[in-house]
Amino acid sequence: MRPIRHLLTAVIAALTLAGVSAQGEQRPNVIFIVADDLGYGELGCYGGKGIPTPHLDALAAGGARFTSGYVTAPFCAASRAALMTGRYQTRFGFEFNPIGAKNAAPGIGLPLEEKTIADRLRDAGYATGLVGKWHLGGTAPFHPQRRGFDEFFGFLHEGHYYVSPPWRGVTTWLRRKTLPVGGQGRWTSPDGRIVWSTHHGSNEPEYDTDNPLLRSSQPVDEKTNLTDAFTREACDFIGRHRAQPFFLYLAYNAVHSPLQGVDDYMKKFAHIEDIQRRIFAAMLAHLDDNVGRVLAQLRESGVEENTLVVFLSDNGGPTKELTSSNAPLSGGKGELREGGIRVPFIVSWKNHVTAGGVMDAPVTSMDATATALELAGAGSGQAKLDGGSLMPLLLGKTTAAPERTLFWRVGKQNALRNGDWKLIRNGKEWQLYDLAHDIGEANNLATKKPAHVQQLSSLWDKWNAEQIEPLWR
Repeated sequence: MRPIRHLLTAVIAALTLAGVSAQGEQRPNVIFIVADDLGYGELGCYGGKGIPTPHLDALAAGGARFTSGYVTAPFCAASRAALMTGRYQTRFGFEFNPIGAKNAAPGIGLPLEEKTIADRLRDAGYATGLVGKWHLGGTAPFHPQRRGFDEFFGFLHEGHYYVSPPWRGVTTWLRRKTLPVGGQGRWTSPDGRIVWSTHHGSNEPEYDTDNPLLRSSQPVDEKTNLTDAFTREACDFIGRHRAQPFFLYLAYNAVHSPLQGVDDYMKKFAHIEDIQRRIFAAMLAHLDDNVGRVLAQLRESGVEENTLVVFLSDNGGPTKELTSSNAPLSGGKGELREGGIRVPFIVSWKNHVTAGGVMDAPVTSMDATATALELAGAGSGQAKLDGGSLMPLLLGKTTAAPERTLFWRVGKQNALRNGDWKLIRNGKEWQLYDLAHDIGEANNLATKKPAHVQQLSSLWDKWNAEQIEPLWR
């Protein structure tokens, strides 16, 4: 089995025959669409039931759906740091998730010496835009427009309300320590618009504090629901840049908390008895419809056949505030079990990627970065990428996984995947799972295969020696 990089020559030849040259005028546009906290098992094309997702299902049907698509961290910022660079975030100390006031602390953000995909694509002649969530530094040195993006519309921290108070037109679910009537449980306002729940044991984070919605660096008083506003801005970017190669990073904050379901979608799912699940369903359907609008804009702008679209989630679910399903995986956000790091991962490029393909090969978000850079002829510069091009898989040149091991480190949580073998620990002994026969990680084989544990743990130790200590915790 040959590593993917050895197939590069064949890939470039195939692309040239298809009318796409890495140095020619028809270099493809690239769109990364990232959902927030979306579990592996929610989309219809991944087996989800009860919440129709026709547009994302159509995107998968027109391209390739990866069943073993991974991100490099089980939470937002660290995962996005790897996507933006094509490198393990532990190589440059971005191991943990800055939240709240830490977002605005000096020195916290994507290290300035790391080049982003936007840096590289802009230097290669692409127009670059970020719409949505950044979460890679909330102070001036880390602003997206200082990290390769020509345009920015969104927010800098980890979350944001979709609709500002007084939250008209939505039903809002909030975490609280104590109900208005005292005690624990759930409370619903008389008009049904606000639900408080104590199940989390904490109050809803102050997402919007010192975290305005920005156009470039100027605050915006946005009246539109953010899911719709981000789509509006994305479609505008596509329309304005259709005559040149562009890179659009569309980073929705849906379906991240706070939970806010729009009235029309709440009516659509009125049959769902549990109000928390109903709001989540409304948010996911709302997201799906907006992805459909972006895809329609590509068609209307005449660039659908020259645009590589990648859709994935930044990490898995569920969380206590969401009901996002990871079935049939175990674990969730914050964990290195499959449910925290295996995500929906779809790649589409009309008339280039074979429609309806289902890829079982383990791939990572960093591969999407490497693929985009290769197609743009942008190169990786001095930095060694940890991702590899997906084009051999997407063009049918191979069906096998690349010969490599995937690694994870989040403090005392460590893991790797080598072939179908998964090694994982949380400050204790290594556990070993055969994902080909135990996707739910229920049967620990470590005591039965100690030599295998030793072999794989040695691989992890070698990789770990190349990483640096976290820059913050």
